[in-house]
Amino acid sequence: MNEILKKIVNRKKKELEISKLKCSIKSLKKLIPNKKKRTFKDLLKYSQKNKVNNIIAETKKSSPSAGEIIKNYYPEDIATEYEKSGIECISVLTENFFFNGHLDHISIIHNKTNLSILRKDFIIDAYQVYESKVFKADAILLIASILTDNEIKNFINIAEDIGLDCIIETHSEEELNRAIKINYPIIGINNRNLDTLSIDISNTLNLSKKISNDFIVIAESGIKKFNDIHKYNQSGIYNFLIGEIILRSENKKQKIKELLNL
Repeated sequence: MNEILKKIVNRKKKELEISKLKCSIKSLKKLIPNKKKRTFKDLLKYSQKNKVNNIIAETKKSSPSAGEIIKNYYPEDIATEYEKSGIECISVLTENFFFNGHLDHISIIHNKTNLSILRKDFIIDAYQVYESKVFKADAILLIASILTDNEIKNFINIAEDIGLDCIIETHSEEELNRAIKINYPIIGINNRNLDTLSIDISNTLNLSKKISNDFIVIAESGIKKFNDIHKYNQSGIYNFLIGEIILRSENKKQKIKELLNL
C-alpha cells in the first residue's frame, strides 16, 4: 500500500472510531429500512449480455490526483443532469478529507433521482457496509489493494444479506487472481496505478483476457473518448466507470453522447 493510500486508510480508521461513538453498529443496523435494492448488478448484466454500453458516471468535487474538479459542487444537480442524459448508474465519492465527499450525498441523490447508486469510498470495516445501506446506496466498492480476501468475503456476505451489490476493484494481475478466486461476479479493473497515480488504459484490456465470461468487467479511469470505449467493446467490455472527463465538461449531456457515439 502506497503512502497516499496509507494516509487515507489511517484517517478513515480515526473517522470510524468517532462514528461508532456517535452511533453503534447495533444502532446502525436498526436503521436499515429494508433489504429491497435497485438494480445495479442487473443493469451491468444487461449491458454485457446485450452488448450495450453502460456508463457508471461519477460525481466528486476533487481528488488527490486531479485537485479541485468542480468549485461550486452540488452533487444532486449533477445527478439530475446525468439522469436526463440517459445515465442509469452513478458513482458517488463519499470520502470527506481527500475528496471532499459526504455520505449525505448518497441519500440526497437517492431522493432526487431514480439512479442506481454506487458508494465509492475506502471501505475497511463492516460498519461502513451497513452505513452504506442506511444512506440508501445500492452498491459498494471494495478495493482489493486495501483489503484481505477474508475481509472482502465478509463484506460481500453482509452486503448480500442487507441488499447491496458490490464491485471488487483490482489493478494488478495478483489482485485480479484474488478476485477471481473469491468468485463474486462483478470485477472492476482500475487503469490508474494507485502507487504512482499514472493511467494506462490498456491495463483493463490486458487483464480482462484472464477473466471468463462468467464475470462482469468494469473498466475504470482514463476513458476519454468513444474510440477508447470501442477498443474495450472489441474485448467484450461494455461497462465503464467514468468521472473527470464528464465532470469537467461544460455540457455533460453532449459529452456523454460523444462517449457513447450517439
